Amino acid sequence: MPLLLLNNEGCWFLGDVMCVVHYLFAFLVVSVSVGCMVLISVDRYIAICNPMFYTTRVTLTRVKLSVCLCWILSGVHGSWIFRDVLKQPDIYNTCYGSCVIVIGFAEGLVDIITTFLGPILVIAVLYLRVFVVAVSQARAMRSHVAVVTVQRSQTVKAMKSEIKAARTLGIVLVVFFLCSCPYHCFAIAAETASLGASSSVIMVWLVYLNSTFNPVIYVFFYPWVRKTMKYIFTLQILQPGSREVSVM
Repeated sequence: MPLLLLNNEGCWFLGDVMCVVHYLFAFLVVSVSVGCMVLISVDRYIAICNPMFYTTRVTLTRVKLSVCLCWILSGVHGSWIFRDVLKQPDIYNTCYGSCVIVIGFAEGLVDIITTFLGPILVIAVLYLRVFVVAVSQARAMRSHVAVVTVQRSQTVKAMKSEIKAARTLGIVLVVFFLCSCPYHCFAIAAETASLGASSSVIMVWLVYLNSTFNPVIYVFFYPWVRKTMKYIFTLQILQPGSREVSVM
């Protein structure tokens, strides 16, 4: 987002290579962000619909592998989308100092499917299943309200935490849809997306703002995230023993 401000009135000061690197990196980060939303939805699905198998299916090794795979696939996808400008950075520039990248119809269609329609479909299906299970479990809890034990109280508390996490992701998904839909609708209507053109600047900014809203949403809902952000911005994270601080 700060680099986009340098493209003042269509004049780019950092050269053709940095123009391509800027858009490629932005594309990579947005793609990874969407991929991580899908991974979190899968995590919530397993936690709520198959809680007995959660600890065996969602392990630290599998989480690390999934995140690394998300970055690798996003990098491969971005490299394919920008393959022409990676070979010739100034291929779409009409004059010296311009920073314009054109994405063809075929590449744009693949991008819409892989970074917009596909993720929304997967998350919506998982969330529909989560909603059904959450409603059935809530009814089961109310039907046994007369039997109150410590173990049941802990189960209810854990269930509320899982549902809260799912609800938060739902809000993140709605914000993602509202921010991304205008850009993709514009790309479909224009048949080719011209990044850097004045007509697409607002659409691109909306996509970038989605990544700005996500941490704000999590900070709003989770006290431990607020405490963590405080430790980071006040530089307490650099103090000896900061890794031992409990934020939960």
